[in-house]
Amino acid sequence: MTKIAIIYYSSTGSTYRLAKAAAEGAAAAGAEVRLLKVEELAPDAAIDSNPAWRTHVDETAAVAIATPDDLEWADGFLLGSPTRFGLPAAQMKQFIDTCGGKWFTGKLQDKAAGAFTGAGNVHGGQEATLLALQNVFYHWGSVIVPVGFTHSAYTAAGGNPYGVSFTDPRGGPLPEEVIAAAWQQGSRVARFARVLADNREQLSGEPAEPSAPQS
Repeated sequence: MTKIAIIYYSSTGSTYRLAKAAAEGAAAAGAEVRLLKVEELAPDAAIDSNPAWRTHVDETAAVAIATPDDLEWADGFLLGSPTRFGLPAAQMKQFIDTCGGKWFTGKLQDKAAGAFTGAGNVHGGQEATLLALQNVFYHWGSVIVPVGFTHSAYTAAGGNPYGVSFTDPRGGPLPEEVIAAAWQQGSRVARFARVLADNREQLSGEPAEPSAPQS
């Protein structure tokens, strides 16, 4: 069975809802899924200053904390983070920085990878954050699976080809179109991960030396 890790950071819950939808899509594609959060770095004083933040932290207390071993376990993964000045949140970056050992030993290469995000404004840096996360995937040797315009759900959600993204609904629910797009993204990454996993032995390692051209 294909193994997919959905690893996210969320402060008030919107990114978490996308992560859950992506996990459901991956499971529907036949994958075994781990839905995991990265460790919170903010102090209690900061969390308590925003009731929605505190509520979300308490409601998701049972969600397991991601470790680099979860990425090694997975055949494919999605990383999700809210946008912070056009970059992933510090909590997600801190997790990424713990993955150096896995990267150095080739444990993250040849795996399907994608990203999702959200921001407070329509042009709040969503695409920059997705591209920043994909820069990490380049270094890891992972195989980026963009959503492109491969399904009508992505267009309905706003047409971001780099990954699923949303604009903060300011206390309201996320649009169903965005949830549907996240579901499709989870399914898409799981399908590509299965193909890569089934052929990993052929894809990994040094290529054979080319034979001399015939005269």
